[in-house]
Amino acid sequence: MTDTPYRPDLISPSARAPHDASATPIFQSSSFLFDNYAQIEDVFAGRSDRYIYSRGDNPTVGELENLIARLEGAKAARGFSSGMAAICGAVLPFVQSGDRIVAVKHLYSDAYRLFETVLARFGVETIYVDGSDTQAMIDALSGARLVYLESPTSWTFRLQDLRAIATQARHLGVTSVIDNSWATPIFQQPHDLGIDLVVHAASKYLSGHSDTLGGLVTGPRQMIEKIDHEATHLFGGRMSPMDAFLVLRGMKTLDMRMARHMENGLALAQFLARHPAVTAVHHPGLAATRPEGLTGFSGLFAFDLATSVDVQRFCDALRHIRIGVSWGGPESLIVPGQAACALAGSANSFARFGVSARTIRLAAGLEPYDTLASDLEDALHVAQAAAA
Repeated sequence: MTDTPYRPDLISPSARAPHDASATPIFQSSSFLFDNYAQIEDVFAGRSDRYIYSRGDNPTVGELENLIARLEGAKAARGFSSGMAAICGAVLPFVQSGDRIVAVKHLYSDAYRLFETVLARFGVETIYVDGSDTQAMIDALSGARLVYLESPTSWTFRLQDLRAIATQARHLGVTSVIDNSWATPIFQQPHDLGIDLVVHAASKYLSGHSDTLGGLVTGPRQMIEKIDHEATHLFGGRMSPMDAFLVLRGMKTLDMRMARHMENGLALAQFLARHPAVTAVHHPGLAATRPEGLTGFSGLFAFDLATSVDVQRFCDALRHIRIGVSWGGPESLIVPGQAACALAGSANSFARFGVSARTIRLAAGLEPYDTLASDLEDALHVAQAAAA
């Protein structure tokens, strides 16, 4: 198991806080004032970086942006009101009608819906490729405008060779984007491998407390400026000061929490891999090798139940692990593929990519391992008896 490094830069702010506050203050203000005409003209003319309006910039949000940029090794970052707002901010400014996107199969379901509804309506085509087939990904990049990655992918947890894909994308002038919410900068830093833009659903591990929504994009300053001009200010999906404060609070313990998530997740994956009622476990830590740049694992993975297990009875028999979407908080959660496949609407990624009705996605939280393993064991026993 990989040791999670201690990151003092998670705790130390980028600048001295007002009144020497130990926590970043919440600047709960919609706008900021000027002493004279020259000051406001300098802001409008781009000669000053003074704050003017929180839909554009805010000191609390700016502190979080500085932190995630440092952690990801990027020049700049922007905060959004949700992970999906961040995905829109990272994608929409870089494509136009007639362009083609190459995306990994089994990508996040709402990213898939963005590509198949909104972008398709405006003439942007998206093709989907098995990301674990590096040559197939590289071959598909010719003529594309943008490549969208998740390593690992949603539900199947397949990894990609990010450096190989990013190198070819840069050679061809293709913008590369990755959702790094699963690994976080603690376990993977895609910019070091050549990826242009990195997206985070800050609601997940970065926040870590299931009490806020937010999204972040990191990248080169020029690309973040383009996102500013064409997404941040115009979409209106800016992160709020309170949400930024909550994410900043959570990130102070990110390295320690990720160590526990990894420990629980890997131990539960190994436990389930040995269980006769489970036919497959989808966890990158069980693979013999891992790609360059991935130094550890989070607690999110999936497993397939045998036909001898009643899926609904299994879910209902759990006592400590709850049924619920999202992940990254202290609590352990499951989502049954059987329910996800019933997602309303025509753009259903679960149906498109063949997610099994017998697949269970498990987010291992911070509870004691024995409690979680016993809960799974008991539920599997009850569900097998019910199906007999």
